[in-house]
Amino acid sequence: MAMALKLLKQLRGPSTTTSTILYRNLRPRFSNLRSTIRLFSDAPLSEPLTTPPHQNPHSPSPSSLNQYELAKFAAIAETWWDSEGPFKPLHQLNPTRLAFIRSTLCRHFGRDPLSPRPFEGLKFVDVGCGGGIVSEPLARLGATVTGVDAVEKNIKIARLHADLDPLISTIEYRCTTAEKLVEEQKNFDAVFALEVIEHVADPAEFCKSLAALTVPGGATVISTINRSMRAYATAIVAAEYLLHWLPKGTHQWSSFLTPEELALILERTSISVQEMAGFVYNPLTGRWSLSDDVNVNFIAYATKIKTANL
Repeated sequence: MAMALKLLKQLRGPSTTTSTILYRNLRPRFSNLRSTIRLFSDAPLSEPLTTPPHQNPHSPSPSSLNQYELAKFAAIAETWWDSEGPFKPLHQLNPTRLAFIRSTLCRHFGRDPLSPRPFEGLKFVDVGCGGGIVSEPLARLGATVTGVDAVEKNIKIARLHADLDPLISTIEYRCTTAEKLVEEQKNFDAVFALEVIEHVADPAEFCKSLAALTVPGGATVISTINRSMRAYATAIVAAEYLLHWLPKGTHQWSSFLTPEELALILERTSISVQEMAGFVYNPLTGRWSLSDDVNVNFIAYATKIKTANL
């Protein structure tokens, strides 16, 4: 228990205030990560299977899919909306992710952040949507949302839950991949991949698809876990083996990307990272907050160069 408490303190990271969030600003060469101050305030998943999920013969080409990862999430798909189940960390993190999204995208699209539906008229796609825990609030904020996931059980759960609320029943859920949407020549004002990239087989190919889905001048938002020793100690050792917040085997440290690596991968696809923020957990309050500490969980907001032709 003493070791777990020590690791929790590391997970919490440097102390942050609730009234001021330090966003990390990235520049084109990413040699220096610089901070800018913004006013605002306020992981991950599942149990392994040895058998991959059933594949439809007409399913899309799995160029960035990791079958082992798909099997893990298929095994616990029914628990997506159980806030005390395997996805509890994501439910706890969700308000903080949405705070960052609302702040950055309202500035990006010139929308009023105080409006109850600031994203009215915008098309969003939630790649790796799972049970829809991000798609639903984005729809409530006015966006026209498409949620895609390669696990059919996740899509079924997402559809059933959305149908309970007429306001969000218009969400289009599809069992497909980002690559297939690119083949269909789909485009969106904003593309989201939250806690997904660490589970794909080829991050560079995945980011290429995300870029192709983003309209020139549009936004791309990605959140993931840093490949740092502190992330290994907290997100894997503590969260999976000591505190049992997540099923063992949920994450593979070697699959994590550093913020610099993610920024460079995106840059090669004409996506320019504008801001980054870290997520830190306070074990005393049980709450997550935004911080300039990107050593463990972090989120990036990026824009697609208007002259890009992918």
